[in-house]
This record gives sequence, C-alpha cells and structure tokens, in this order.
Amino acid sequence: MRTSCSINLQDETPRSGLSTFTSDDEPPSKPSTVSHTPVLTGDSSATPVWPRQKQAYITLAACFFLMFNSWGLVNAYGTFASFYMQELLPGRNMLLLNLVGSTESFLVLIFSFAVGRILDAGYHRALLAAGFILVPTGMGALSRAAGNGGYNQGNYGLIWLFQGLIMGLGMSCFFVTSSQIAATWFAKKKALAIGIVASGASIAGLVYPIMTKMLIQKIGFQYAVLCVAVVIAVTSCFAFTLAQPHPQHQFRKPEKWMQVSLWIDTHAVSNASFSLFTAAIAFMFFGFYAVFFNFEEWAAAEGVGYKDRPTVPFPGSTEMFEARPKDALRTFYLLAMLNAFSTIGRIVAGYLSDHLGAVHVHAVVTFVSAILISCLWIFCPTRAGTLAFVVLYGAISGSVIGLPPASIAHILGHSRDAQSKLGQWTGMMYTVAAPFALTGPVIAGFLISKYKSYLPMQVWSAVSLLMSSVCMAWAGYLLHRQRGGKGLRGAVMRMRSMVSSDEKDEAEARETIDV
Repeated sequence: MRTSCSINLQDETPRSGLSTFTSDDEPPSKPSTVSHTPVLTGDSSATPVWPRQKQAYITLAACFFLMFNSWGLVNAYGTFASFYMQELLPGRNMLLLNLVGSTESFLVLIFSFAVGRILDAGYHRALLAAGFILVPTGMGALSRAAGNGGYNQGNYGLIWLFQGLIMGLGMSCFFVTSSQIAATWFAKKKALAIGIVASGASIAGLVYPIMTKMLIQKIGFQYAVLCVAVVIAVTSCFAFTLAQPHPQHQFRKPEKWMQVSLWIDTHAVSNASFSLFTAAIAFMFFGFYAVFFNFEEWAAAEGVGYKDRPTVPFPGSTEMFEARPKDALRTFYLLAMLNAFSTIGRIVAGYLSDHLGAVHVHAVVTFVSAILISCLWIFCPTRAGTLAFVVLYGAISGSVIGLPPASIAHILGHSRDAQSKLGQWTGMMYTVAAPFALTGPVIAGFLISKYKSYLPMQVWSAVSLLMSSVCMAWAGYLLHRQRGGKGLRGAVMRMRSMVSSDEKDEAEARETIDV
C-alpha cells in the first residue's frame, strides 16, 4: 500500500487560540506569517507507530534527565527533611521543614505558564541553559548552610534560599521542558513517551536519597551535597546538549511578548474539561506530597521504621523514638522503595493512556490512591501493612503525578494545530496548581505539629486526592460526551485490538515514501 505525502513550505503557524471543536478532527486553520517550519501534511498512517530517527530516542533519554533533575529532586526532599530534623535542625517545626520542599514545588509550577509559552515559541535552549546553571549551583551552595556539618549546626534561612529558592527556579526551567520536547517526537505513543520521561522523577527519588545518605555517612553532609551537585551538573549537561524538539514541530513565535493574551489562552479557560482537570490537579497537589514529605517520620513514630539515632516523634515532644524497634525497617529505605515502585506506575499508565485516554486512566488511579491512604495506610500501621502500602501506593502514585501532561494532550485532541499549544496549556495548569503545592505540605506539617498525631495529615491527604479524582472523572465525562465516545465497552474493544492496530500501522508506514 502506498500513501501519498506532501510538504507545505509556506509560512504557516497555528492560530493564537483554538476554536471550539468537539472531536479529534483537524480544525480549520488560519494563515499566519510568524513561523517558518515546514509542515508535514497527508494521511496520518504515514506516521510510524515508533519514530525511526535515532535522535528521537536520544532526546527521550535527555528529557529523562531533565525530569531526573527537576521533579526528581522534589521527590528526594523527604530524605533531606529527615536529615535536617535529625541532625542539622533538631526540634524545628515540621511546618518550616516542609516549607523548603513546598517552595521547590511551588516555583517549579508557578513559572510553568511562562516556560510553556516560551517552549511553544522555540526557545528551549535558553531555558535549558538557565536550569543548567541554577540547579547545580543551588545544590553546591547548600554545603554552606550546614555550618561545620555537626549536630544543630544548620542555618534554616540559607537552606531555604539555596535548596528552596535557587534550585526551585532552575528546576522550573527543566520540568515542563522535559515532557514537551519528548512529546514532539512520539505522535502515536505520546502518553507512553511522557510516562518514560516522568519515570526520571521516581528514579531520581531512589538514586539521590541513597547516594546522599551513604555519602553523608562517609564524608559528611557538606562534601556529600557537593558530590550530588556534580552528578546534577553532568546529567544536566547531557540533557542541554542533546535534547531538541522534532524539526517539523510547529512553533508559535509572537511579534510582541508584552500581551496578556500571549501568556494566557482564553480558549483554555473556556474549555470545561480543561478547567475541571486543572481543579483536579490543584486538589491533587494539596494532598499528594504530604505522604512523601512525612513518611519517614510517620514510620518511626509508629515503630515500623527506625533511624540512625533516637529522635522526638513531634517537635516539642519529650518522648524519644526507640533507636531500633524489633522487626522495624530503616525509614530511609521505605521512602526509597516508595519512589522506586512509582516508576512502574508512570510507564504502565502512559502505555494504557495511549489506548484508553489519559484523563480516564488518571481519574481511576487517583481514586485508587485515595482509597489506599484511607484504608491501608491509616488502618494497617504494621510492618506487613506498611510494606503493602509502599508497593501499591508507590506504583499508583507514579501514575497520579506522571500523567498530567498526557491528560492535557488528551484534552487538546490529536490535531497538529491543537498539539502546538501543549506547552502553554500544560504550563497554565501547573501555574494554577502552584499555590496548592506550596500550601499543601505546609498545612500537613501544621496538622502534625498541632495535634501531635499523623492521622489528621493522612485524612487531609486522602480527602484531597478523592476530590481530585471526582474532578478528573467529571472532566473525562465531558470530554467523552463532546467527542461522541462509545463508552467503556468501546474503550475495552480498543484495548483488545491495540496490538493488531499497531502492527497494521507499522506495516503501512514501511510502504510510505520517505520524505
């Protein structure tokens, strides 16, 4: 079978906003004179299931390390917070300790709308360069916040400045960039590609804590963070050098940057599915990282985990943790396992999303995560129950935090014009969620300190994720109704036929004339 294909060399750019449409069909385009990127047009079967260019997979690896050095460092903060409470800042209010990690996540998200729009304009190199400078610098400077590295020698203000502010600003340049650049290469496996990139965050949540902990024991905190800074610098250099979007990806370079409409797409705000999904992400960040930031301390307080030295269960408490309760696991390894298992969820959920729809998959896994917290974590504070929670919640949580960009791509539809707005819409979503990412862990820390119990924090997290799943399900229902879907039965049938469909598309692509 032969499929004709043509190249349009005229100046062509997507419209400044998306017109209202209710299917995945290509919306009518409007001529523009802003971009000079050749646009491939023709039968969609000409696009292979997997890209054939070697650069696609090099870029995928580079984007993996961008996520590794952005949200991966947010995932790793739980180990830093535990060390601060145990060694550098003993007895400090957990609200303040959680504020450092929530500042990182806040800055990563609050600038996402600007980063996304800059990406859509084609200035990814400037963003990567800024991140390459700021993230390793902040981690290296953290060594100056520990005094002589001894007990109670930490400077909270400097820790917040270097780890919260400087690193947070640099990570914001990497975060949205990682998924958006990779997505330009994988037209038919977009959600899976984003899932692979997102797995960088969970791998970093495993590697950085183990590396940091072992180095602290051997050479001290100051030299340990310098070694971590070197790893960040090397991997960021690799990503800066090799990450590049598809050469035929459409960029939208504006004539004037100082316009509100340039940064905020009103069509996104008027899209009901987008608005509901954005609310869902806000609820998600309210409760999601309360688990990761406080899990080590909870495990030690419940006696299912232990630390290197006895510590107080809550700030201001006179009671001490037992150094090593019987049959307890080291709290550090529990958190590392939680991050490790999330890798599975990120990749599997991305694979399923390509066939069942990312928003629908996202709603299900978020609901399951709320159930796991409210049933398994709260009511089974035993060694066996904790291990079960670590495995199950770890896998599910990877899907919850890794799917938002794929879900936005699902809401936009498959047209080239719509997908050119992926960076901007994803950035707008994360920016709205930023205040919730900042305040959620702080509220969790306040609940722990005030009530001298981890139960209020657990309930807070479960309710937040439950509300998130409701909003996601609502957004998925509206999206399903707009596009005239055939319900769950149709989704299952698509799932059964996905292997044969992929093989058919690949066979047709082999016969397509290379352009």
